[in-house]
Amino acid sequence: MKPKKGMVKVTSLYERVVHWVLAISCLLLCYTGLGMMFESLNFLGIIIGGLKGLKIVHNFTAIIFTVSLILAIKMWWREAGIFVFPEDIDWVLAAGGYLWHVDKVPETGKYNPGQKAFFLVVALFGAMMVVTGFFMWLQPGFLPMEALRWMYPLHVFGFVVIFAFFFIHLYLGTIGNPGSVQAMISGYMEKPVLKMLHPKWLKEMEHEGTLVVYKGEDKKKA
Repeated sequence: MKPKKGMVKVTSLYERVVHWVLAISCLLLCYTGLGMMFESLNFLGIIIGGLKGLKIVHNFTAIIFTVSLILAIKMWWREAGIFVFPEDIDWVLAAGGYLWHVDKVPETGKYNPGQKAFFLVVALFGAMMVVTGFFMWLQPGFLPMEALRWMYPLHVFGFVVIFAFFFIHLYLGTIGNPGSVQAMISGYMEKPVLKMLHPKWLKEMEHEGTLVVYKGEDKKKA
């Protein structure tokens, strides 16, 4: 999807690649994990060689997920992993204007508290799934059997939390906030949409002279 003239650049190619690798590997892990977890869903492995195929794909996809998770945490932690007070509290008290009418939604930085919460859920529970999955992969020998037994419910719990938040993220990134999904496709967003969702960040870019507007084939600073 090519950006339209006048759209503002909000993400780099690197950010988009890390985002989609993380998202796709996470979904593939959910698919293969469900196929192994429930006997009634074993049929999910038919296209990749049954249960053995599910396990192989799951294990190697986990490596890709781990690398992309580390890159995502390193890249977004300073902007999306730390809450800023009091502006983030004001946004939370107003529920970002999603649950009831708010005349003026409190302005936040590049990421609002809802986005920060989703990032922290993926970062923390994703890390928990990586650690528990690692010990489950190695099986007995590295942990006492009692400790190993805890790895399975913790792994499933991490999956349930991330899977639930994924659908919230999907809704807010599409239907909930029309126009915002373009940020992770073309890297650009319509200026009115950006002004509505991230007014403070837009002002900061304008003030710092870092605002990049698409001018057709050329991209020049506004």
